[in-house]
Amino acid sequence: MTKQYWLMKSEPGTFSFTDLKACAHSTDHWDGVRNYQARNYMRDEMKVGDLVLFYHSSCPEPGIVGVAEITRESYPDHTALDADSKYFDPKSSSDNSRWFMVDVTWKEAFKDIVTLEKLKTVAGLKDMKVVQKGQRLSIQPVTAEEFNIVYKLGMSASLL
Repeated sequence: MTKQYWLMKSEPGTFSFTDLKACAHSTDHWDGVRNYQARNYMRDEMKVGDLVLFYHSSCPEPGIVGVAEITRESYPDHTALDADSKYFDPKSSSDNSRWFMVDVTWKEAFKDIVTLEKLKTVAGLKDMKVVQKGQRLSIQPVTAEEFNIVYKLGMSASLL
């Protein structure tokens, strides 16, 4: 099976890339997704070994801060069943989950953040979903070419 590439957004004040690294085995579940398209990406398309560009959003300098890896394929999101969780969904049940999550493992931090502004200036990234108006999904597919361009920017951004 061909490796796929993704961009996953998280607010650093809620769960940062550093938080992911600090987890046991630098791994955590990606819970709380309540958009059907993003859920479908996790449920139907993400596979173990896929690589993720970890994007900090809703912060002073949004951008990609590093690379993570999918290390467990989709399984029911337990927060949908927790009445005390902000992600509780009364229409979800243990035998009919509406929401799913995957496990993500920290892999490598970039030397410098690849900011959204920088992404917008790179010709090879003009079709990347995150730079297009109206693309607000927290999980987005990324092409291999886009991934490689961003990776090179992140690992050598201080030299540019």
